[in-house]
Amino acid sequence: MKGFTIWFTGLSGSGKTTLAREVEEILLERGLKVEVLDADIVRTNLSKGLGFSKEDRDINIRRIGFVCNLLTRNDVVAIAAAISPYKSVRDENRKLIKNYVEVFCKCSIDALTQRDVKGLYAKALKGEIKNFTGVDDPYEEPDNAEVVVDTGKETEEQSVAKIIKTLEILNYIPRVEDANEYSGDEEDEIKARLKDLGYI
Repeated sequence: MKGFTIWFTGLSGSGKTTLAREVEEILLERGLKVEVLDADIVRTNLSKGLGFSKEDRDINIRRIGFVCNLLTRNDVVAIAAAISPYKSVRDENRKLIKNYVEVFCKCSIDALTQRDVKGLYAKALKGEIKNFTGVDDPYEEPDNAEVVVDTGKETEEQSVAKIIKTLEILNYIPRVEDANEYSGDEEDEIKARLKDLGYI
């Protein structure tokens, strides 16, 4: 199988890493070579010393994109899980990486605040934490993500099934019948979205 990149973007706590790991497990079971690049882990290694200014955030996302491109070119599935708040740098990575699938983990601030065990959103909303993405620092939602999962409303299983079905439709992975228990109507909805975006 050819390599490709799955890029998970979304606000902190929106489920990027959780979904990335579940997708990784399924792809490994199907015999693919997979590497996950989680933004928090990358920051402690590849991007150590970078702060959270726009410039530093952009550098971090470009570095992750560079590694994803190398992996993809060598027939590895690269899965990136990073907030990646700015459209311009996400678009740079889309142009750089030949086989690229963007997954937007959509979730409302209310839902994120309720599920936030560390209370970071509550502190940011009170002004106790500055430059918090989605509160007082911008997050630019994707216009053309191949997959949009609403993690505030969908179960993890539903979101994962939508991602896997999209990868099958795009012919990045072989189709496995009855693996996702996805209805015909739901599959038609995915196909219609991909067709509207010009991906199929």
